[in-house]
Formats: sequence, C-alpha cells, structure tokens
Amino acid sequence: MVVRFNNPDPLTDLVHAPLAHWANVRGDAVAISDGSRNLTFAELYAAVQQRAAALTQAQTAATVLLGDSATSIPQLIEFLAVISSGRCAAMADPDWPAAVRETMREQISHLPTALRELQPTSPFYIGFTSGSTGLPKGFRRHHRSWAESFRICVDTFGPDAASGILSPGRSSHSLFLFGMLLGIWSGAGVVVQEQFSASRALDTLRQGHTPCLIAVPSQLILMIEWAARHGIAPIEVTRLIMISGARWARHRTAELQALFTQARIIEFYGASETSFIAWMDADASTPTEVVGRPFRNVEIDIRDAETAGSPGLIFVRSPMLFMDYMGAKMDVMADTTAAIRDGDWLSVRDMGHLDAQGRLCLAGRQNRMITTQGKNLFPEELESVLTAHPGIAKASVQGVADTLRGMKVVAVVQLDSAYAGELHAAELSAWCRKKLEAYKAPKRYFACDDWPLTASGKTDHAALARRLHNHLNNTANPNSPCLLPRLYPLL
Repeated sequence: MVVRFNNPDPLTDLVHAPLAHWANVRGDAVAISDGSRNLTFAELYAAVQQRAAALTQAQTAATVLLGDSATSIPQLIEFLAVISSGRCAAMADPDWPAAVRETMREQISHLPTALRELQPTSPFYIGFTSGSTGLPKGFRRHHRSWAESFRICVDTFGPDAASGILSPGRSSHSLFLFGMLLGIWSGAGVVVQEQFSASRALDTLRQGHTPCLIAVPSQLILMIEWAARHGIAPIEVTRLIMISGARWARHRTAELQALFTQARIIEFYGASETSFIAWMDADASTPTEVVGRPFRNVEIDIRDAETAGSPGLIFVRSPMLFMDYMGAKMDVMADTTAAIRDGDWLSVRDMGHLDAQGRLCLAGRQNRMITTQGKNLFPEELESVLTAHPGIAKASVQGVADTLRGMKVVAVVQLDSAYAGELHAAELSAWCRKKLEAYKAPKRYFACDDWPLTASGKTDHAALARRLHNHLNNTANPNSPCLLPRLYPLL
C-alpha cells in the first residue's frame, strides 16, 4: 500500500512525532513486521508510550546506550521510547566485544545527564562509525537532520519512497535504521530482517507489501545469485530500490533490473555525518566515478583541486548534517577518518570533482590516496575495476613502500567461489591495463579467504593493510605462502 504522504503536523521535525498521528488515523495498519510478529501503529505507539513513561519515572540519563539485543522489534520500540521521552539513543553494535562496549559506556557517562526542552535541534541519535584508533567513533544527530532526510527522500523519489519498506539489516547500521524510521515516519510501515537471508528477502518482496527496498550492494548481489541458482521468476511488484553503504557494482545492473522488472534502481552517495549528498539512476554505462547530482537541498564546493576538473576535497552544506562527534573534543586533523568543519560546510575527506553536466565524480577517500611514480592513485577506482572481473568478489588496494616508485601498488583480493577458471596475477594485470593507465595496475596480488569487515559491513582496509605488512615483513621468501592469517600470493 502507498500512503499519500502529507506532513501530518508541524512536529514532523521530530523523528518520532508522526507515530502518534498514524496511530490515530491508521491504527490498525501494520507498522512493523519481522515475518513472525506484527505490530500495528496503534500497538507500536502504545508500547512506545508505556516504555517512555517508565524511562521518565526512572529519571534515566539524557543519553541511553542501546544494542544489547539484535532483535529488531524490541530494539525499535526501545529506540522510539528513548527519543519520545526527550532522550538520545546511542545504538551500539550487538557484536561489539565487552571491552569496546564498556569504553563506549564510559564515554557516554561524560555526556550531559540532565534533560533539556525537546526541540528539533535536540540530539536524538548517536550512531557509530569506524575511527582511526580502531575504536568506534560516535556521531550525534539532531531530529531535524533526519526529518529533512525523510522529506527530501520522498520529495526526490516520489510516493514509492513513502510506501511499505523492506529494511533487511540491524538497527545498529544507520542505513537500515533510517529505512525503519522512514517507514514509521511516512506511515507506510516497514518489514525488518535481523539476519539477512536472500531467499526470505525475495519472498517478502514478492508478496507486494514492501514496494520499496533499501539495501547495501552485497545483499543485492546475494539476491541476484540466489534467484539465478533457484530459477526464481522476476518480481514485478517492487517499485523502488535504494542502494547505499558501498559502491554498487554497475556491471550487474542489468541482472538486478531483470530480477526486479518494474523497479526504479537508485544509487545514492552520502555518509554517516552528512546523510544524502548525491543520487543517480543506476546505469551500467555511467562511468564508475560518477555518483550523481546533488539532492535539491545540498550544496557542493570542491576545494584545493590542483587544476580545474582534477580531484579536490568535497565540502557539502545542507540541513542534514550531523551535530558533532561524541565527546566533541577529538583532534580532527590527527584522526584522518573524522569529518572537517568550516562554518556551515562539512567534508568527510572524500576527494572528487563536478563534471560538465553538474554530476559529482568521486575519486576516493583522502587518507587512502597512494602516490606512485609521482602520480596520485585512488584505490577505490582500481578496486571497482578489479571487482568487475568475474573471478574477484572483493578487493582492497594498498600502497607498499618502494625505493623506486615511492609507493608500490598491491592488491589484496577475495576470489569468487563461483568462478570456474584459474586466476593468475598476469591475467588480472592485463584486465587492469585494458581499463586504466599502466601505472595504476597492481605490481603484486595476494588472496585472502577470511575477509575482514568493519562493524558496518564494509571492507576493513586497515586490517588488510596490517595483514599485508605482516606478510611482507615476516616471510623470508615473499613468493611463498604466508603462515600468518590466510594471505597468500597469486602467481
């Protein structure tokens, strides 16, 4: 069902406020389902109000650490209760080691404990992203930043973005939490999936109650491959697929469109600290570096580019930016993963340029840039080329010190289990040289089976860099198999 979305009242600047409206006007409609349990809007509102009253009576601190449970419905009730009571919910990852959780709890204990009058600019959410120290970095959001994100999403993508949503991931991942809250905020409802299953996701989408899917690329690839193995018929009731969290493998767009024949497939680019920045309709013919045009409420400024059209630091200005990092006193110049502020402008240290058509072109992250043979190389470009090879599932490009070149380009890859042929370094080098300048082709290749991921499910490039360093420094013969964690050379 598509809900004709009109802002119910001015309080839509508060993320939780529309829940009361929907409980009143469509209380019997399902607000959230996990496949085995359904809660209507009226039931969800009642559960949230009851729990919020208990938090107030207990005089709970202004910031509450959640995430002890990976169960989505109780977690979402608790989240909405915390923010409805005027507090801020810090969403931990249930898989954090005990020591990390205690460190985050200690950091939260130093935040202000007293409640203030609830305003659209009050903090409602602390999410966590990777930090340069290896510990998660908490980023704070106020209500208006996400309310603006909801509004621009519906304004840009139309009624399908305000229809039932499948958000198949944990609420500790900001993308999936956004999808859940968008479904509640719009009044259309959401289906959640705590542990992603391609088959269950396809079954849910086929039922037609969730015309909108929010997903990361790896989930879509798993659905494509599961459908191909099992001869699944195309699904015609899905109307909108929104992809984020990592670069979409555009060479697989035709396969995705063949599976979801009537869906509009959208890629959007953003960050935890910025929300939406740019978007585009997925198109296999679009150059890899293009991430789309800015959203209507986003301004972009490219700074410090050496020449016109060369990569510079991307700064954005919009009403959707985050407040600050938890603790707010970190040295953003020392932490190369931290965003940089300049008045109303913000940069997450991505490098890129605007092309002649006004599209944002993303080169890569500033702290990953490699200088080799006197030229700058952004690993993300080369990683996209490598993962387009049928034998490569994942790739991480690293720079290794080299007396001749300054840095030598090395690729660590995860081989695709479905690939039938043998894969050699010479084949990969030829593949890269067909698509890129010769200096960008890796000089060596290593394979890794137990691929490390960050808490948000992205490749942990820092962990792979450490493995590569250990391999090169602890193996007497660099061409022999490594005795350290499953890193071995492709010959």
